[in-house]
Amino acid sequence: MGLGNQALGAYGENRVAAWYAAHGYEILDRNWRCPAGELDLVCRSGATLVFCEVKTRTTSAFGLPAEAVNRTKQQRLRRLALAWLEAGHDRPAGATLRFDVACVLGGKVEIIEAAF
Repeated sequence: MGLGNQALGAYGENRVAAWYAAHGYEILDRNWRCPAGELDLVCRSGATLVFCEVKTRTTSAFGLPAEAVNRTKQQRLRRLALAWLEAGHDRPAGATLRFDVACVLGGKVEIIEAAF
């Protein structure tokens, strides 16, 4: 694909956002930042808020994309989701939270719903 890391990441995030939109999700935030870090995508489907970590690779030579979301990264994403909610974003009554991992490998999108 020949893209730099930032361009490759943006490509993957665009592909994943398009996937969620095509499947009826509302994109609430992209690349939301706070001092603790960044959330790639925040989406909503009905009363479910989805916090999605996007991992993009051109090949699996250095491992599969999902393998990069280890326990430490998962804990950080949970803290970021809490910060997003505390920043004044609306949480629908009775909303459930879900953490997805989106893998883009060689242009193919795979969503692991409720990955952790």
